Amino acid sequence: MEIIEIITFHLNNLEEVLEVSFRTNSDGEDLMRESKIPFMDISDFGYRFHEESSDSFLNEEDENFYDEFEDDDLFVDENEILSFLNEYYVLFSDKLPKPEIF
Repeated sequence: MEIIEIITFHLNNLEEVLEVSFRTNSDGEDLMRESKIPFMDISDFGYRFHEESSDSFLNEEDENFYDEFEDDDLFVDENEILSFLNEYYVLFSDKLPKPEIF
């Protein structure tokens, strides 16, 4: 089993979970899987995409530009999430959600 596509994702800071829907290589195009993974589990695997990035390198003009965006998910590297999910579900295959009709 390999996760080949992330359909949607959201970093839910209130609940401290990654909400993600994805498709594996064994799922058809009409199927997807949905999961919520705690930030603690993400940190345990050494990933930091759920943490706020340091803005110390931004100048004032950059800060004004980025303030226009409320959704930090826009700046998360989807490939990093994909890599994490593949590692996570190799170790925790029992947590892999069942496919649902999309």
